[in-house]
Amino acid sequence: MAMTKEQKAQMIDDLTAVLAESNIVYLADISGLDASNTTELRRACYKGDISLRVVKNTLLRKAMERSEDKDFSGLYDAMAGNTAMMIAEKGNAPAKVIETFRKKSDKPVLKGAWIENNVYVGDDKLSTLSALKSREEMIADIIALLKSPIQSLVSQLQNKENASENMEAKSEETAPAVEETPAVEVAEEAADTTEATDAPATEETSESADEAPATE
Repeated sequence: MAMTKEQKAQMIDDLTAVLAESNIVYLADISGLDASNTTELRRACYKGDISLRVVKNTLLRKAMERSEDKDFSGLYDAMAGNTAMMIAEKGNAPAKVIETFRKKSDKPVLKGAWIENNVYVGDDKLSTLSALKSREEMIADIIALLKSPIQSLVSQLQNKENASENMEAKSEETAPAVEETPAVEVAEEAADTTEATDAPATEETSESADEAPATE
C-alpha cells in the first residue's frame, strides 16, 4: 500500500530525529531473508542493542539531507534497492551481528556505514568495521597504558626495598658477637688492684719506724 504525502512527511521527520541522535548508522541489504530468518536477525540486533528498520531510500536521503551538523553524502551512492538501517551505540556492534549471521546465510550484505563522521562503503569493509573498538574500549586501553609504567615503577621500588631489608638481615646474622666479661671476674680484678695499691704503703710505714733514731 502506497504511503500518503502526510505519512511520508511524518516518516522523514522520524528519520531526521533518529539521525540527529545517532553517531553509528549502518545500511544493509536484507532482501531474500524469509520471515524466520528476519525474526532471528531482529532478535540478534535486540540483544546487541541495535535498532533495525527497513526504510525507503528516497525518504532516508531526504532525512539525511536535513541533517545540518552531519554529512551523510558519502552514503548516497549505496542507497539503492532494499535498505535496512541499523542504529547502534557501539561502532562495531552491527558489523559483528552481520558477520555472525553470515555464517549461515548470504545476507545481510553491508552497503555502507557512517560512524562519527567517518564513511565506509561496501561489503568489503565488514571485517574492518568488526575490528573497530568502541570509545569505552579505547579509553580502557589508554588507562591500561598509563597504569603500566606506574605499576612497573612501584614494583621496582618494592623490589629494592625488599633487597635492602634482606641485606640488613644478613648483616645482622654475620656480625661477630661481643664477649662480655663476667661480673665475678671484674670484681676479683678490682680487689687485686686494691690490694696491690695498699701494700706499698704498709711497707713504707714499717721502714720509717725502723729508721727513726733512738731516744737518748
